[in-house]
Amino acid sequence: MGMFKLHKAIMGCVMFLSMFCLVNGIGANWGTQASHQLPPAIVVNLLKDNGFSKVKLFDADYDTLTALRNSRIEVMVGIPNEMLHTLATSPKAADKWVSDNVTTHVKDNNLDLLVVSTMWDLDGPRSVYVSNYEVIKGCENLDSHGKKQLERKKEILTRLYVAVGNEPFLETYNGTFLNVTYPALKNIQEALNRAHLNSQVKVTVPLNADVYESLNDLPSGGDFRANIHQLMLDIVKYLSYYGGAFTVNIYPFISLYLDSNFPVEYAFFDGNATPVNDGGTLYYNMFDANYDTLVSALQKNGFSNLPVIVGEVGWPTDGDINANNKYAQRFNQGFMSHISGGKGTPKRPGPLDVYLFSLVDEDAKSIQPGNFERHWGIFTFDGLPKYQLNLGTTNSGALVKARNVQYQENKWCIMKSSAKLDDPQIAPSMSYACGLADCTSLGYGTSCGNMDARANISYAFNSYFQRQNQLDEACKFPNLSTITKSDPSFGTCRFEIMIQPYYGGAEQGKKPVVLVAALILFVLTVL
Repeated sequence: MGMFKLHKAIMGCVMFLSMFCLVNGIGANWGTQASHQLPPAIVVNLLKDNGFSKVKLFDADYDTLTALRNSRIEVMVGIPNEMLHTLATSPKAADKWVSDNVTTHVKDNNLDLLVVSTMWDLDGPRSVYVSNYEVIKGCENLDSHGKKQLERKKEILTRLYVAVGNEPFLETYNGTFLNVTYPALKNIQEALNRAHLNSQVKVTVPLNADVYESLNDLPSGGDFRANIHQLMLDIVKYLSYYGGAFTVNIYPFISLYLDSNFPVEYAFFDGNATPVNDGGTLYYNMFDANYDTLVSALQKNGFSNLPVIVGEVGWPTDGDINANNKYAQRFNQGFMSHISGGKGTPKRPGPLDVYLFSLVDEDAKSIQPGNFERHWGIFTFDGLPKYQLNLGTTNSGALVKARNVQYQENKWCIMKSSAKLDDPQIAPSMSYACGLADCTSLGYGTSCGNMDARANISYAFNSYFQRQNQLDEACKFPNLSTITKSDPSFGTCRFEIMIQPYYGGAEQGKKPVVLVAALILFVLTVL
């Protein structure tokens, strides 16, 4: 091969890798705490249609991982907190978990990252790709040194992650998982070692930003929380040794939700906030300041180069006066614009590794933190875009809705026109319906907050009716309800029609039993 052609090949590969490093690709969190989940195949297509290159899961559901096979989407598979004790105390349990949930899906190269991009050389653009087992087109003729360099780059580009736990050190957990997270992390890593997957699959622990704090209320004062300082150092050292990453969830919305005096503009990226001056470095938004507080904590403890993944960042659209489409669009679009240039933050320049939270709404999530918990999706539960959002990944510059979603009938359960608002059965009926369905869109400042009492009652009845797959028995609130085929949606308040239930894997056969039990309970409650 002539020197000129060799130079072209090397330059082409270098330019390709450089282009990829400018844009790490955007990821999404795919949660499944929903009464009616979209089938995994539809969600995978939704991810692909919208250009998501990676996905973060909260469990290791077989159907989900199977649907992701051959998808060219990088996967971070999750281990729920409830499993940490077992994995911490049993290496055999860790071996089995890795075998069932990792080895099974990667052994035939079916679950892998395939990065597609465009490489420019002196002849113009041409497509190239990278994966664990494929040769990069246009780079076949590199010398041995070039190939070794490329292999190292490929290993970085194609790695999968196992997320051990989810925010296990939240102070609200009162230390429940403090003594089991690190041992579980080590047992999973050692299981990956024994399965010869440690070069492909890396471990991490998604942590809330409350694991670090600032001693001077500035990013430069960052350090790990005093009561878990040594534990955090042990975990960080272990992650660093095995080539893992520090995963952190950053939520400016939560700061606004918890503190009425929090400066609203500081939550966004418009540059309208009064900046925080940290020794001459100006911070115009909370995200950068929070991220750099973590970077300071890592630097202070000797881990300046540990990669950081933003595991969750986003804004909810309902359930609170500050949770709405307008603010969510402003935040997420501002965030995408903020990171698109690959400039990073003042303390950590360069592209950020990010997963938006979240892909779709989950109507069965706990609302203990707040009613907004069920409304983080950039898509509704049925895969409809909530607002205009340009991720920079689609030709249209807009979100693409889910395809082939199957709905139930166009019918709703509402309050009878003849029913009286002072009927003594209204309060227990509405309480029952909301207790088993989702009424988090009702209330001050929410999407359904401007309706009258009758419409509120109808919304609760319909939510229960749809949750129960539109069974006639689910719209028999005593002398209060009736089924209509006229859409009762009002203004910004959407009276949902439920999608067809998806019974996948072990879930098949469970739902009818739950429904019968719920109906029996309903009869006992209202009679």
